[in-house]
Amino acid sequence: MQKIIHFMMRRKGWILLFSLVFAGIFIAFRTINGPTSVPIAQKQKLLVAIGQLLEEQHYSPKKINDEFSKQVFKKYFETLDNDKTLFLQTDIDALKKFETQLDDEIHGGVDIQFVPALSALYDKRIPEITKLYKEILNNPFDFSTDETLSQDIEKMSFSANETERADRWRKRLKYLTLERYADLLDQRDKSKIDSIAKKTNTDLEKEARAKVLKLMDRTYDRIKVKFNEDERFNSYVNVISNLMDPHTDYFPPVEKRAFDEQMSGRFYGIGAQLKEEDGVIKIAAVMPGGPAFKSGEFMMNDAIVKVGQGGSTELVDVTGYAVEDAVKLIRGNKNTEVKLTIRKNDGSYKTISLMRDEIVQDETFARSVIVNEGNKKIGYISLLEFYADFERPNGARCSEDVAKEIIKLKAEKVDGIVIDLRFNGGGSLYEVAQMVGLFIKTGPVVQIKDRQGKNTLLEDKDPSVLYDGPLAVMVNETSASASEIFAAAIQDYKRGVIIGSSSTYGKGTVQRTVPFGKPLDFFSGRTEFGALKLTFQKFYRVNGGSTQLRGVTPDIILPDPYDYFKIREKDNPASLPWDEVAKAPIQTYEGYETVIKVANEKLQKNQKLNIIKNNTQWLGKNSESAIQLKLEKYKEQQKMLRNTLNQNNALLKLDDEMDMQVLPADKDKFYHNADKAKGERYQNWLKNQKTDMYIDESVKILANMIAEKNNIAAN
Repeated sequence: MQKIIHFMMRRKGWILLFSLVFAGIFIAFRTINGPTSVPIAQKQKLLVAIGQLLEEQHYSPKKINDEFSKQVFKKYFETLDNDKTLFLQTDIDALKKFETQLDDEIHGGVDIQFVPALSALYDKRIPEITKLYKEILNNPFDFSTDETLSQDIEKMSFSANETERADRWRKRLKYLTLERYADLLDQRDKSKIDSIAKKTNTDLEKEARAKVLKLMDRTYDRIKVKFNEDERFNSYVNVISNLMDPHTDYFPPVEKRAFDEQMSGRFYGIGAQLKEEDGVIKIAAVMPGGPAFKSGEFMMNDAIVKVGQGGSTELVDVTGYAVEDAVKLIRGNKNTEVKLTIRKNDGSYKTISLMRDEIVQDETFARSVIVNEGNKKIGYISLLEFYADFERPNGARCSEDVAKEIIKLKAEKVDGIVIDLRFNGGGSLYEVAQMVGLFIKTGPVVQIKDRQGKNTLLEDKDPSVLYDGPLAVMVNETSASASEIFAAAIQDYKRGVIIGSSSTYGKGTVQRTVPFGKPLDFFSGRTEFGALKLTFQKFYRVNGGSTQLRGVTPDIILPDPYDYFKIREKDNPASLPWDEVAKAPIQTYEGYETVIKVANEKLQKNQKLNIIKNNTQWLGKNSESAIQLKLEKYKEQQKMLRNTLNQNNALLKLDDEMDMQVLPADKDKFYHNADKAKGERYQNWLKNQKTDMYIDESVKILANMIAEKNNIAAN
């Protein structure tokens, strides 16, 4: 986690300013197309179908009228040009005639004209920018000039003319070069190697510019290869759907498959881990037992040059692809053929045909360990997703897996259990009810309301309770949807304590997928034009309040390094509002009110957590301040940032590891795994958990609560 925090803060300016030049572009990489393009007539039909579906079935649809059209017009420009360094204001003015026409295009009253017009303009601007950044990077930068670079993109308008646009690019490229130049200066000062120590400032500045040029070339090469007219149209459709609410998304066929894979925890592929090196996709590891392993043809660092499908003689060149995009081509349905052209380490080329087979992503499944805290044994369960594979009778289900972990922990006679839902973005609503049912007798878990206002209850009807002991649930600002339902139910029933950041994410909506077009095959649910993930219901806690926008407020709040970043539902202006319904009658448990109060009082005096809180507030403000482009001022700014980050990182990581033990039933998985790479990843996971300050704090809180409650009972 410390590495993530460091990356987020160190590259904050780069993320906000460039997001690898166009953040919207990479969000829009929804499908992998061959050389053919979808005809405009089919795009028109798809657009009309989606517009009709949004208006007729979305939970709370906005009217698709002239006002909505204006929002789409503005948002699409910003999506294609996230940092406003591509288009000019004259471009927006030139296409202004479409500003109130887009609703008519969505309704099918007129042909699609805006996207082709903007796409043509985009194709004109990309070569201009490629030429511009090369010209700017061809000349040295003067880092003695006192100037700054604003990070507040939202308040910027598009450049009035080419001169203003060129100056924006100069400053941004200067910042990227300065960042690398400062690093090279530090390396030179510390180096004992003559060839490095003797480099002049001029040499290092030139080297820094070369690094930036290489980065920009790779980025724009990828744009030229990947972001074709079909991708831009998919991006446009998502602008329309996301303006209804942030969770209504259009999935082209391949992206829909990736979504299903995430939900089920399984996919069909070749059994090889991939990596990217200098724009080349390479084999990072071959998984024992998988198709690639059985073929005997693949070795580490083999480069994948082309990928094709069975029955097709044409293979797609994946040079410049990101790993996730190459993966979408390689994966498919079970027992289907995939062809890969690889370049071996000796430079020879070979095309290999493989039949895809099932690969289980069990590393995202529930796992548990025991933490010894004083004389207390605390069970710890990590759950990264509420996964569910309903297609098969024996498909992976998180509620069943968590139940298995609880049974193993109970066999070790633990005194309490901590369930970690941090970074858990949700999943199956049904699985939430099943999982809550492991801890309560019977009763409603969540209330669900549809667009007609009909309210239904999702209940646990099984009176059996798998675990009735002390319970804590860890959350943070990325715990969303199903995670929030689980945490809210545990809190409303007073069944356990919720520990975490000031609030969870705040997603209180339910989605379903609606397919478009003919089925692509018999086995999968994919269709020729993909599917729309549509918000059609809203869920509410049993206490009547929605988790939408507000999320769940923990009983015990721990200052969190991400807390002040604008990443929650409430930070998206298109989000649906908070509201409430009537309470559902429930039988609450004894609760932890007294021990929660004691724990919060202790935490207020926790110097380490108070420092993290103050540091995070400062980092949040600093991320919005202008970046210094004068070397000395930049160094000073970076020194303050680095010192603050280093202090946070030191506080977030324990000096002494927790006494964390692998369960006897899991020792082979961790230490004697047939898949050596997987076994090493399990061990790395365990090592990281042992030094996680938040797990340590949560375990201590629960152990103290058990002791305090025992003392209260004894008195």
